[in-house]
Amino acid sequence: MQVGHTATAVVTGKPIEMGGSLGRREATGRGVMIATREAARHLGFDIKGATIAVQGFGNVGSVSADLLAQAGARIVAVTDWKGGVYNPKGLDIPKLLTCAAAHNKTVDGFTGGEPLAHDKIWGLDVDVLIPAALENQITMDNAPQIQAKVLTEGANGPTTPDAHKYLHDKGVFVIPDILANSGGVTTSYFEWVQDRYGYFWEEEEVNARLEKKMCVAFDAVLKTSLKYKVDMRTAAYIVAIQRVGTVTKMRGMYA
Repeated sequence: MQVGHTATAVVTGKPIEMGGSLGRREATGRGVMIATREAARHLGFDIKGATIAVQGFGNVGSVSADLLAQAGARIVAVTDWKGGVYNPKGLDIPKLLTCAAAHNKTVDGFTGGEPLAHDKIWGLDVDVLIPAALENQITMDNAPQIQAKVLTEGANGPTTPDAHKYLHDKGVFVIPDILANSGGVTTSYFEWVQDRYGYFWEEEEVNARLEKKMCVAFDAVLKTSLKYKVDMRTAAYIVAIQRVGTVTKMRGMYA
């Protein structure tokens, strides 16, 4: 309305037919997978064969589980709004996706494992735990149960501040939401760029660009964490504030 012609770049997350980007739907889960893989590499264990539990099987949780399984990880537990399923030998994720799609988007009743109560997922002996549901899911009530080496925050704000401090002090490597689930907003930026150009990339190019951005971001936060001896969440804020400070100084040239 303002410019007198269609300006698709003002909104992202659009259908492909309206100027959306290929790979956008899977982008947040793909970012979670990349961050988890890089954390495993840093901590010295192979993502292939690593055991993973996922809380939440919506867009982020299901895509994360699927991509991590494709990378060779063993998804042993998944819970959602209605129920959960556990199989120490690993869940068949393609079958689980089909089951969830056919049963009102829930894994409850899946026959490829044992039923798992929502609150039991926190205490599972796994390498990686991915809360990909709602905020404030990990509190001081359940944080002491967590045995995972890595906690990847697929959801926004799934861990309370007290629980985060407890887990960090306990030695759990927490990948904060501001980093772990940033694949979605990064690919929204890619969508904006493509709309501005009027030229759209193949999905392979979108995914390759996201891979590079996520790895660079993870490396920057990790190096900052090691340099200042702080947790990854604090390190992410340091990186962000430093960038704002740099830009502020540059803007001062034109004040």
